[in-house]
Amino acid sequence: MSGRRSTSERLEQLRTRVIIERDGTSSSDFPFHNSSRYPDLDPIAEFRKKLKVKIIRKAQYDMEFDLIGVNTAIANALRRIMISEVPTMAIEKVYIYDNTSIIQDEVFAHRLGLIPIKADPDMFYFKQENEGPTDMNTIVFKISHECHYNAKARDDETNPKNLYVGHNLLSASLIWDPKGEQAERFADNPIQSVHDDILIAQMRPGQRVELEAHCEKGIGKEHAKWSPVATASYRLMPEIILKEEITGDLADKFAACFTKGVVEVVQEEVNGEMIKKAKVVNPRIDTVSREVLRHKEFEDKVQLTRIRDHFIFTVESTGILDSERIFIDSIHIIQSKCARLLLALENKLRPPDKDENMMSVDT
Repeated sequence: MSGRRSTSERLEQLRTRVIIERDGTSSSDFPFHNSSRYPDLDPIAEFRKKLKVKIIRKAQYDMEFDLIGVNTAIANALRRIMISEVPTMAIEKVYIYDNTSIIQDEVFAHRLGLIPIKADPDMFYFKQENEGPTDMNTIVFKISHECHYNAKARDDETNPKNLYVGHNLLSASLIWDPKGEQAERFADNPIQSVHDDILIAQMRPGQRVELEAHCEKGIGKEHAKWSPVATASYRLMPEIILKEEITGDLADKFAACFTKGVVEVVQEEVNGEMIKKAKVVNPRIDTVSREVLRHKEFEDKVQLTRIRDHFIFTVESTGILDSERIFIDSIHIIQSKCARLLLALENKLRPPDKDENMMSVDT
């Protein structure tokens, strides 16, 4: 029975964990496949019971959260939607009237497109093909900038910052030009670039730039400039299993095998004597370097795994949208995709109406 139980536990571990070995990993090709063991299990009810979202750290433009109880396919779909399907506003068309800087017009327009624009995409429509610009699908910015000598500069001055005026063309030079009812709609939150200090071009006296830039709504799948995230990534939660206590000098060596803060060496009293003991305190920050598996003295004392359905997500916004909103919008997009799929399946499986099978006969 003990052998049978250990085999069952091993199979269960392969289903729910990725086992980290010295030269590779071990896992099941069919994770969470329990239908043969639990034929009466309701997968939807089980999914709802296990699903959890825990916010670990949240700032306006940076968030870390745990997504627990989902398959890798769902976690990856969420990540890809954050990157490529959450809509934002970005500069799409640039009308250059004058550009005597050293940057070519095409490069200039490309640099402008990558400047994140602080504007709520829900307040605008997607611009359709052959549709003209309106206050509901387009934001207009203008730049009128010129570099000239600083009349107050000393004769021996060499620092461009003091020698010239306007030698750096920054994103702060993008001036919003409200159209239609935009001034009233955005009176409390004027549209502007997320950062005012993004360098667009370096200029010298006599050089001038005058242009008009049109922002449109889009998604990262079409072009990276519409992606609301700087990074969106996930990793599986590390798990460090101590098969037996590690004490004495080995405890210090064991702790040194992990990222600082993962394992602590504590003092415990055993039979009236204080001894050092290794204790796992924060496995989530472990990089799973496998260093501990390279030492023979720890060969049968520790096992490294990763929990299959526990994802540590990190989302860093470009500043266009708050990190929390990016996550919520991606959930809404997944919901709409599921609704469309269910509707398509329902229509596909629906039996045809009698009228659809009747042939028209000329009389």
